Amino acid sequence: MSQKTLTDGTRAGADKAPAAASAKRWWILAVVALAQLMVVLDATIVNIALPSAQADLGFSDGNRQWIVTAYALSFASLLLLGGRIADLFGRKPAFLVGIVGFALASALGGAASSFGMLVTARSLQGVFGALLAPAALSLLNTTFTDARERARAFSVYGAIAGAGGAVGLLLGGFLTDALDWRWTLFVNVPIAVVAFAGGWFLLTNHRDAANAKLDVPGTVLVAAGLFGVVYGFSNAESHDWGSPLTWGFLTAGGLLLVAFTWWQTRTAHPLLPLRILLDRDRGASFIAVLISGAGMFGVFLFLTYYLQLNLGFSPTKTGVAFLPMVGALMVAAQVGTTGLLPRIGPKVVIPSGFAIAAAGMAWLTDIGVGSDFATSVLPQLIVIGFGLGLVMPPAMQLATGGVAAEDAGVASATVNAMQQVGGSIGTALLNTLAASAATDYLVGRDPRDKLVQAQATIESYTTAFWWSAGFFAAGAVIALVLHRRGVPEQDPDAAPVVHM
Repeated sequence: MSQKTLTDGTRAGADKAPAAASAKRWWILAVVALAQLMVVLDATIVNIALPSAQADLGFSDGNRQWIVTAYALSFASLLLLGGRIADLFGRKPAFLVGIVGFALASALGGAASSFGMLVTARSLQGVFGALLAPAALSLLNTTFTDARERARAFSVYGAIAGAGGAVGLLLGGFLTDALDWRWTLFVNVPIAVVAFAGGWFLLTNHRDAANAKLDVPGTVLVAAGLFGVVYGFSNAESHDWGSPLTWGFLTAGGLLLVAFTWWQTRTAHPLLPLRILLDRDRGASFIAVLISGAGMFGVFLFLTYYLQLNLGFSPTKTGVAFLPMVGALMVAAQVGTTGLLPRIGPKVVIPSGFAIAAAGMAWLTDIGVGSDFATSVLPQLIVIGFGLGLVMPPAMQLATGGVAAEDAGVASATVNAMQQVGGSIGTALLNTLAASAATDYLVGRDPRDKLVQAQATIESYTTAFWWSAGFFAAGAVIALVLHRRGVPEQDPDAAPVVHM
């Protein structure tokens, strides 16, 4: 029987018993969940507050997107570096430094007196988030060694991953309505204080790759490549696909990532060992995370517009409207990871989840100018949430499960990177397609007619929903083809990795 590593680096057969680690494992889960929720929230919590921030600081509509993009660029570009730093230098210090830096950057953003100051703060949030996210989740490697408990932990983190964006919209709306837009950033400070205190007292440092070296050329290549891809897709929103700022950065980013892949086969200490990517089930799961990230923006982004602009919901009411989806996702996360995946395997569970989510998105295209929330939005949200709950937690479990302990941080970072890149792709594509649909509808009609304008926005939303349904349908086919039959067998000597 193989020995298992505890949170302090000792072995189960050693003199030190695992009782202490076992007793505090759920508290560790709570601390890491709190920190990870903070990181996920900041991808969307500022979105609802943007109009208020724009009015206060006086920046243009063209600059508005950079409040969101600045966070995504630094976060996505540095994730693999953050994960490797946690593996090399210890996950507890990486976690604590990430928490403190994120809190200070949030305080800077909340106190911003200019557009430049706010964008700088959002970039710094992304930098420290890229250190915090992989460190936090890989800390759970040696906390949850029991398969059943590990599945339960994945259900919690999968729910956070899928529902965090909706919770961000809810909290952002409430804080903007009740207090001020600045509190969408200030709120991170008390959360960070609690998470830091918990991490300080509960966590012990663990270094699995202490003898390895940092792959500097690989770090530069992948950071620049991911930056180019995310920046290129972001420019597609503000410019067009024919702009050199779009295709130029996308091409450069793609070439840099190809060069990074080649370099990983040559260096003695790769930043991202290709063995992490080449497992069939793991590779399929990475793709599933990317596709779900792209398709989810069809829900959060355009449905937010519809609820506020067409149905007249307040920011707070808009956030509350997403709660049924969150509830369905959490239920499905528990069912999928602890009930279905261990019994029937991913080849059935993940494609089924994608198919359910695709059906929900297609059903959502029935919205119209005179639709109401209870019949035209609520049931569809529940279906979509349930479907995504069967996709994201199982995919994340498979993407990081069975990874060697020294690769835990970078494996977790890779999943986060897939989610970020997927979100960037989805945002750019859906925004472009939605805008084209609205423009096409107005051809030959009077754009000054309010009813025509309203119907044009509906056309843009439903186009985005149809494409999101297409993403999910493609995900179902890809997962069905790539995943192996049966229940995957994990290497008993490999460290289990828990990831958001």
